[in-house]
Amino acid sequence: MRAVGTVHSGYVIGAIDARLYGSFVEHLGRAVYSGIYEPDHPTADANGMRQDVIDLVRELDVPIVRYPGGNFVSAYNWEDGIGPREERPVRLDLAWHSSESNHVGIHEFADWAEAAGTDMMLAVNLGSRGLDQARAFLEYVNHPGGSYWSDLRRQNG
Repeated sequence: MRAVGTVHSGYVIGAIDARLYGSFVEHLGRAVYSGIYEPDHPTADANGMRQDVIDLVRELDVPIVRYPGGNFVSAYNWEDGIGPREERPVRLDLAWHSSESNHVGIHEFADWAEAAGTDMMLAVNLGSRGLDQARAFLEYVNHPGGSYWSDLRRQNG
């Protein structure tokens, strides 16, 4: 079998959404802890995020970053990453056989994305959780107020 294609550079069907060229941040290796988040790093801001990394991501002009990215999301409990850091549970990450401190959660990532000049694409865990947890997550991040999850988001800042 043989196929032939013809490309006409002057013929445009439509604009390509820049978000197709995004990236992701996964809790694997050093991508999060000692990657974007390292409170003791000389360039760390008040939230523990590395300013040198933020500057590089800004320079790359990444239009959107998915969080949590990769296989990590398949066992992620988003509720573990909200509220005061010192009250967040440490969980065993079954995919990577490591401990997850949950020091970086949704609020921290949102602040990082804003500082890095990128949009967020939040991933929901449908691997080990279900639609109810996904709905609660969407309510937490999107609903303006007056419900349990949206009011909890406002309480958490």
